[in-house]
Amino acid sequence: MAADIAEQPGGFARLLDGEHATAIAEVAAEVARRKPRNVMFVARGTSDHAALYGAYLTEIRLGLPVASASPSAITLYGARPDFRGTLVVGVSQSGGSPDLTGVLSAARANGGLTLAVTNNPESPLAQAAELSIDVAAGHERAVAATKTYTAELLALLLLIEGVRAGDGRLPEDERAALDKLPQLAEDALADPAADALAQRYRFASRMVTTARGYAYPTAREAALKLMETSYLPALAFSGADLLHGPLAMTDPDVPVLAVVGDGPGGRSMRDVVNRLAERRADVVTIGASDVEGASGRLAVPAVADERYSALLDILPLQKLALALALARGEDPDAPRGLKKVTTTL
Repeated sequence: MAADIAEQPGGFARLLDGEHATAIAEVAAEVARRKPRNVMFVARGTSDHAALYGAYLTEIRLGLPVASASPSAITLYGARPDFRGTLVVGVSQSGGSPDLTGVLSAARANGGLTLAVTNNPESPLAQAAELSIDVAAGHERAVAATKTYTAELLALLLLIEGVRAGDGRLPEDERAALDKLPQLAEDALADPAADALAQRYRFASRMVTTARGYAYPTAREAALKLMETSYLPALAFSGADLLHGPLAMTDPDVPVLAVVGDGPGGRSMRDVVNRLAERRADVVTIGASDVEGASGRLAVPAVADERYSALLDILPLQKLALALALARGEDPDAPRGLKKVTTTL
C-alpha cells in the first residue's frame, strides 16, 4: 500500500503526457460530437467515489443532469431502460465485475453511448463499451485501492474538461494548472503529519468524515479506506447532511475529519466546523489553510481551482489509513475478507 501511494505523482505525470492524454482527448471529442443530453455513472466501491467526482464535474462544468445507475435493476430484474441520448460511464479499476459490464451491455443495446474508464483496457467492461479510457495506473499491489482512485479522478477531469472544450483539447491555462499536479502531489505526500495523527487516533472506536462539493467524494473514500484497513467504523456525511441530525452523535470521543478547501464547497464547510467545535468534537481539517474551530490540520498544497483539490486532499488521508492500520496492529496489505477484484452480479 505504501508503494502504491508513493507512485501517484508519477501516475499523474503519465496521464498528462503523450499518448494517454491524446487518447482521452480523442474520446472527449467523440463524446462532444455525439452531444448526450444526460449522463449516467455506474461503479462500485472506490470507483463509485471517483464516479461521484465525475458527476459533480458533469453537472457543474457541462450543465448536464447526472444519475447513478442501479445495476440490480438490469442484472437482477431484467429492466431494459431506453438509454437514447444518454452517456453511460462505467468506472472500475479492474473492469471485471459482471454487474457493471451488464449495465454497459444493456445500455449499448438500448441506444446509449457507453464509455469504460478502467485500469485494464482488455477487461470485460472495456470490451462491452463503445469507448474506453485506460487510466494507466499500472499494477496495484495492495488490495485497498489508492493509485487507481486518483488516476480515475484525473482521467475523468481530463475527459469532462475535454468535452467542455468541444474538441478534447484543454485550454492552455487549464493545461498549465494540471501540469503542476505531479509536483503538488509529491509535496503533499512528503508531509509527515498523517503518521503523527495516526498515533493520536490509535484507540478511536469510530470516526466521521465530512465535506461538500468536489470534496465530498474524498470524505467517502477516506471513510472506506479507514474501514478497509483498520476495521474502524467510519461514517461519511455531506457537511449539509451532517447538520440535519447526525451532528447529535459527535462529541469529544468521535474524531471528525473535515475536508475544507478554499472554494465554494470549502467555504460552506467552515460553518460546519464551527458547529462541531460547539460540541467540543475533535476536528481535524484537510486543506491548504487553517480553519477556526479545528484542533489540527492535514496540510495540502493550495491549487488554482477547487476542482483540482480532490486529487490532492485524498493523499494524506490514504497515508493516515495506512499508518493507523499499522498503529492498531493490522496488516493493510491483507485486509480480512477482501479481494482485489470484487465480483457482484
